[in-house]
Amino acid sequence: MASRAAMLMGQVVPCLKQNASKIRVRRMELDTNLNMYFKKDEFVFAHDPDKRCKSGDIVLIKELPEKLTRLITHKIEEIVYPLGDITDPITGKKVAVGKYRDDVEEANRLFGKSKDAFDYATAPPRGRLEGTRDFTHGETYIKYHEDGKDQPFAV
Repeated sequence: MASRAAMLMGQVVPCLKQNASKIRVRRMELDTNLNMYFKKDEFVFAHDPDKRCKSGDIVLIKELPEKLTRLITHKIEEIVYPLGDITDPITGKKVAVGKYRDDVEEANRLFGKSKDAFDYATAPPRGRLEGTRDFTHGETYIKYHEDGKDQPFAV
């Protein structure tokens, strides 16, 4: 088994728990018979009282000196990459579909911008439709029967 790491990087998955976010930490585990590495997911709950994290964000978490509750064992240090706002880790520039946004804006300036082109500068921040049309923040479950109640997170 691998040694305990002080800080871990993981992806936020939907969670309905109060003051916490559910984080999927992906590790590579060696299969000695095949001499190959395979993905192994571990789920931890991290203390997030402000609910800064949204589903899909890549976050840095740190283990708490003592457990907050039976489940909450870590705390959120920072949001490294928010979902949908892709940043190249080497250059630090924003990326859109395999091209730097600066290059796309320069091409638009040189050749003229299409009237249907998406404008990143005026786009609203992510999460403005949460609760009305965007239900990615809620944990999904399988609906086994119809009971007449509204079940927005059922699959």
